[in-house]
Order: sequence, then C-alpha cells, then structure tokens
Amino acid sequence: MTHQIIMAGFGGQGVMSMGKILAEAGLKEGKNVSWLPSYGPEMRGGTANCSVIISDEPIGAPTVTEATTAIVMNRPSLDKFEKDVLPGGHLLINSSLIDRKATRDDINVYYIPANEIADELGTGKIANMVMLGAFIKVTNAAKEDTIMEYIAEVFSGKNADIIPLNKEALKRGADCIK
Repeated sequence: MTHQIIMAGFGGQGVMSMGKILAEAGLKEGKNVSWLPSYGPEMRGGTANCSVIISDEPIGAPTVTEATTAIVMNRPSLDKFEKDVLPGGHLLINSSLIDRKATRDDINVYYIPANEIADELGTGKIANMVMLGAFIKVTNAAKEDTIMEYIAEVFSGKNADIIPLNKEALKRGADCIK
C-alpha cells in the first residue's frame, strides 16, 4: 500500500513537523518513506507544504502530484490542493480556519475543528497533532503507537512535559472520525 500525502498550511502551523513525524513513524515501521518540504517566501505566516510518501514498495520520486490524502490547515491550501486528491482519496480540512466546504463529491472529506480542539487542550500550537490523529484514524498509514513512541523520543528531556498534551491531541483528532 502506498500513501501519498500533501500537508499544507501557513508557516508556523506545524505542517513540516507533522510531516516529519509521520515519515519517521513510517520509517520506524520498516516502510519506505519520503518527506519533501516546500516553503513559501516567508517562513512564519507564509505558505508551507510538504509531501510525504509511505509505501511498502520502493519510492520512485519524492514529489506528490496525485495525493491519496491532503491535509489542509488553511483556506489557501484548500483552494490549491483540493484538486490534487485522487478520486476515492481523502481530504482533511481544518474547519476551525476554513470557511468553505469541499467542492468535490468523488473524495472522502473530513472536517476537523483542529484549532478549537487545540485551544480546549490549552495551546493552539498542537492543532497539527489533532489533524495528524485524524489522518492516522482515516488511513492507518502508520500505527498510532509508533507515532506516540516517536513523539516521546522527540520531546524527551526538558520538553517531556508536553508529551501527554501531544498524545491527547492525537487522540482527540482520531475521535473526530466516525
């Protein structure tokens, strides 16, 4: 199985770290992975997206032009990447910041109030983890336990106190998927 994912949003929304965490989890599970970041002219506040491929087969090219899933964190990203999702694919929309519905009826669309959930948990900085939790529930591209293990590794030491918060954000995102 090959998952070709586009993750997009404003710089500062954690799009790159969400992609890197997913790629690292796939790697830990022995899968072939690719993570290709793309930044707009500004880092924070500008556009940012990354392509992640997780596959049981060798990966020929790191770019994703036909996505099995797109995760969009803001309206400009929805406008740009909705068309790139393959028919039957998945589109995860951060409904906290995006004021329109998807226009396609040949894909599976999920509206996740990521920023609202993150704010309920105490910090808007984990909206990306909410979206990642929803993505994992929809696709099973990586195991939730593997993502949790990697988060624990990344935030060990002086940042260990935010591990439970990230884990809860993943869980809450997954809970949005019925």
